[in-house]
Amino acid sequence: MYGRPSSPSCDNRGMTTLKSKLHDDLNVAIRERDELSSSTLRLTLTAITKEEVAGTEKRELSDDEVLKVITREAKKRREAADAFAQGGRPEQAAREKAEGEFLARYLPRQLSDDELDAIVAQAVEEAKAAGAEGPRAMGAVMKIVNPKVAGQAEGGRVAAAVKRLLAG
Repeated sequence: MYGRPSSPSCDNRGMTTLKSKLHDDLNVAIRERDELSSSTLRLTLTAITKEEVAGTEKRELSDDEVLKVITREAKKRREAADAFAQGGRPEQAAREKAEGEFLARYLPRQLSDDELDAIVAQAVEEAKAAGAEGPRAMGAVMKIVNPKVAGQAEGGRVAAAVKRLLAG
């Protein structure tokens, strides 16, 4: 049968993948001459490709794995923005901050402090019920909390909440 080949932005079930959405958005950004979006998307897609070819054989990342790469890239931008701001380079800080905010559009909604504290408090109770106390409780609570908040709260923020609730 003749006609258009199937769209590369769809997987074998006809669903659009996150990686293909990034590619589509890159094409739109290039057409609209949106330099910030296009350069941010190029860097992010490069990071995804690096992840795909890392290891012994090339593979296609799942949407969850792509989300982890985007999360890591957004975190790099926030850290770079802080570093530039502290170094007296406000233009670069603003650029990095804008890139981080752009990438945040692709991430799940972040938990509020109250939502995170509620999840951590429940995990602390579970860990104590299982007999975890003292320094070991931190690891036990983190094992319970991390799967529940994956992609919705940064690790450092989670660890700080766990320490605060274990101390209090």
